Amino acid sequence: MGDPSLLFWGILFGAFGLAYFVYGRKQKAMVPLFVGIALCALPYFVTNVFVLVIVGFILAVLPYFVRI
Repeated sequence: MGDPSLLFWGILFGAFGLAYFVYGRKQKAMVPLFVGIALCALPYFVTNVFVLVIVGFILAVLPYFVRI
């Protein structure tokens, strides 16, 4: 059975990913769209909680600093 904190962070980053994806699709903005896809897929590929939190946080704040 998996780590409960991994499940919690995966759900949290997945929710942020869904929000970014919907926003990026409606606004036709590429950065939030791709960040949303990456945040939704991230918990499937990362099994370390520390790495998941660090990479998820970096991806979550990326659209605030990158405007394309």
